[in-house]
Amino acid sequence: MNILNVQNLHKTYGTRVVFDGVAFAVDEGEKVGFIGANGAGKSTLFRIVAGVEGVGDGTLAIQRGATVGYLAQEPTFAPGDTIHSAAAAGNPSLHQALAEYQKVAAKLAAGSSTESTLARQGELTARIEALGGWDWEHRVEAMLTRLGVGGWERSVEGLSGGERKRVALARVLLQRPDLLLLDEPTNHLDADTTLWLEGHLAAYAGAVMLITHDRYFLDRVVSRMIEVSRGELTSYPGGYTEYLEARAEHMDRLAVEEGKRAKLIDQELAWVKRSPSARTGKQKARVNRLADRQAQHASAESSRQAVAEMRFGDPPRLGRTVLDLEHISKSFGERNLIRDFSTILRAGERIGIIGPNGAGKTTLLRIILGEEDADEGRVVLGKNSRIAYFDQRREDLDPDSSIYEAVADEDWVMVAGNRVHLRSYLEGFLFPVPMQSQKVRSLSGGERNRVLLARLLLQDANLLILDEPTNDLDLVTLQVLEATLADFPGCVLVVTHDRFFLDKVATGLFVFEEGGVVHRHEGGYELYRRLTAQAAADRQTAPSVTPKAASARPKKPGGPRLSYREKKELEAMEEAILAAEDERDRIGALLADPQLYTRNPEQVAELTAAFRTAGDKVEHLYARWAELEEKRGEG
Repeated sequence: MNILNVQNLHKTYGTRVVFDGVAFAVDEGEKVGFIGANGAGKSTLFRIVAGVEGVGDGTLAIQRGATVGYLAQEPTFAPGDTIHSAAAAGNPSLHQALAEYQKVAAKLAAGSSTESTLARQGELTARIEALGGWDWEHRVEAMLTRLGVGGWERSVEGLSGGERKRVALARVLLQRPDLLLLDEPTNHLDADTTLWLEGHLAAYAGAVMLITHDRYFLDRVVSRMIEVSRGELTSYPGGYTEYLEARAEHMDRLAVEEGKRAKLIDQELAWVKRSPSARTGKQKARVNRLADRQAQHASAESSRQAVAEMRFGDPPRLGRTVLDLEHISKSFGERNLIRDFSTILRAGERIGIIGPNGAGKTTLLRIILGEEDADEGRVVLGKNSRIAYFDQRREDLDPDSSIYEAVADEDWVMVAGNRVHLRSYLEGFLFPVPMQSQKVRSLSGGERNRVLLARLLLQDANLLILDEPTNDLDLVTLQVLEATLADFPGCVLVVTHDRFFLDKVATGLFVFEEGGVVHRHEGGYELYRRLTAQAAADRQTAPSVTPKAASARPKKPGGPRLSYREKKELEAMEEAILAAEDERDRIGALLADPQLYTRNPEQVAELTAAFRTAGDKVEHLYARWAELEEKRGEG
């Protein structure tokens, strides 16, 4: 049964058409992901369903008695709210009943034991049990803790954007609505919390509609994708991967049809040019057909989503060492953020920085930039290194400047060795000329990030330091950014919680752990997750080592060090492990085919032996990776 049914929805802002007669439905318990370009109307659609914004024309029907919970991209709170009271507002009826019960209990404790007071206490007791019981305070505190929010008596007014988003997420999850609307819920969540939210939503009994650019999240949570583009909604079964496959097939079909249509148009044009009589009489129908085909061609062209163009100039050549961090430590009071971290960044490396919120990732960037002093250690920047910085807080964007003024001070800019007018350059970032005079304060989060990226790419830099550049970007722009960074000839340090982004871009990771410990790992996020899970499993099954046996091991002076060959082996380990796992899985799929045992029974023994060999190879590579990582950590 449908919990939501939308029919013939029209929505306009002035002359701009956002939706033109769209229709869709969501079933009870269904999980649906919405994707599309910034400004396509995804958030508008969610605000309409949530009742925050009115329906222009059409009908919106929500199942009788069903509750709706909404997480806005930029949430708001009641004046005077603390973190705790804001989160507790997720179930206002229960919160009010508990507050009144406490007042009644206080009266009774003070000796005001009237018959009406006792009766009211009984009514409130029954109501509280019906609304979720007596553990509400515990549930609120547990949810805030799970989402990494502390200091519950702090005012929400002084919170960062990330903390406000997590408090609002706690509020709506505690509400437990029948239909849950989540607009960019993974922004500002660390990887572990995002994994928890994946599991929570996958098991959630109610229906979920969500907007997110986290592609792993979409694959693991939703069972249907809806693409929002140019006022239309297109539904695709499955998660993000299935959407990509179906979208590719759809584009292939369009390309074939477009090729046929273009050929017919060329034929018609050739005929019109040859035949002056085409303008009159019985040939009029043929000219009309030409106009129809040209209109279809224009429609097909306009349906294609615009794609940003991101190109770097010619950055200065890097030296052998780009950045050298020597025994960096940083604490605030009793809290260690970074403890004795040393590493060297070399030319061509792209390092992702991950860890829990508040672990010290941005602090490390500020130390590298010279905006924060380390307690111990020093930062050595290569003599040829030139830094460009992307600030997640967007603090250096003047809200009263225009887009044009915010990106550059001159009308002509140098892009990839070519002199380009700033207006043309901005059009490549999906800011058409009429929009370029718009004030920064009026832009969405994704549009502001595009302004910052446009400015960043004009800087004469070979070391990019990026703090949460992926927040609020639509998927297409995110894909362009990934490809641009992968081709960047310099070095990149990027803080992001986007696991898919890390797997496509990062050559290594700085991982922040408890107590200020920072580890370096080669490869992307998925390999790091697999290897750490394997290492944890190995520790659980390994025999314990007595202190005496451990102390009896010979130790090299200064600890072991990786040789040049071992460093190269470690750098290539990710690709080797993934290839070995692919081969093991390929053979496993063949063995899982029931027809194999009747069609080619003679291959069973051969494939079984090959599967065992492939599995052994995977285990050997994991063990070798752990050995090399341990050796590097001790060196």
